[in-house]
Amino acid sequence: MKTKIAIAGLGGVGGYYAGLLAHRYAGVDDVEVYFYVRGEHGIAIRTSGLKVVTDTSVVIGHPTMASDNASEMGVMDYIIIATKSYDLESIVEGIQSMIGPKTILLPLLNGVDNTTRIEKLLPQNEVWSGCSYIVARRTEPGVITTSGKLHLLNFGYQNKVKDNLMFFEKLLVDAGIDGRFCEDIHNEIWKKFCFISVTASLTCYFNVGFAELLDIPSYKEMFVNLIEELVQVARAEGANQDLTMIDKAFQRIGSIPRGQTTSMHSDMQVGRKMELYTLTGVVVDLAHKHHIKVPNYEKVYEALCKYI
Repeated sequence: MKTKIAIAGLGGVGGYYAGLLAHRYAGVDDVEVYFYVRGEHGIAIRTSGLKVVTDTSVVIGHPTMASDNASEMGVMDYIIIATKSYDLESIVEGIQSMIGPKTILLPLLNGVDNTTRIEKLLPQNEVWSGCSYIVARRTEPGVITTSGKLHLLNFGYQNKVKDNLMFFEKLLVDAGIDGRFCEDIHNEIWKKFCFISVTASLTCYFNVGFAELLDIPSYKEMFVNLIEELVQVARAEGANQDLTMIDKAFQRIGSIPRGQTTSMHSDMQVGRKMELYTLTGVVVDLAHKHHIKVPNYEKVYEALCKYI
């Protein structure tokens, strides 16, 4: 039986996983990989494939089809959605013809509520949860460039263990992807969110890269303050987070090549739309919901609102 996988959103994150999947399963009879992609990026992919450049390798993936017309590609078994969080509803609308009653969707977006947002749009479909750890950018049409050694993808579904989850993990691993089924995916998503929320918020607030958050004592102090506030919110939302993540976050930042920054900071620098509510504002709202005081988050969010 043939398995059809589509990736919608081929920026740095989606492009990396899409390229490896397409490379591995090109010409394989029982797996087909499709890209839902627009503009010059799509033209370049259709012409020359999708090139993925890492610190140690170059891989070119040729999908079964790359198109901005979902109806051309038919109904999928699995769809990975890796757009910006503010595009989630519009991308789901755009790929409606690829979604059948048995289609499984896996969002790899920043934020903590993406699965819920999709479930509201597609209440009959199985929607998994996922998060990835990767530093990747679309550096030119048809080219994705990553840096560092971390390319992890965690996914799961409502604390369940099912055959299709294990099957999907094998599809990823066989493609050279560090894809891991995680039974407690809710906690994993919050663990990632605590890191990216604080780093995105502060790289924008101070207008610096990752490294400066550790190099400058006042920035490092603010980093600790935000994590302390966010851990309270995470625990109120049912996630098992604690302050040990401070040292883990510092270690992670230390492993990121100097000169790198967050995607939200990159967007701010060039005047693109930012995921400010998804990564910063939502913390303020959730804190208010649980009657938790977050003065530092409120200060940062208020300062950054001038960019939206």
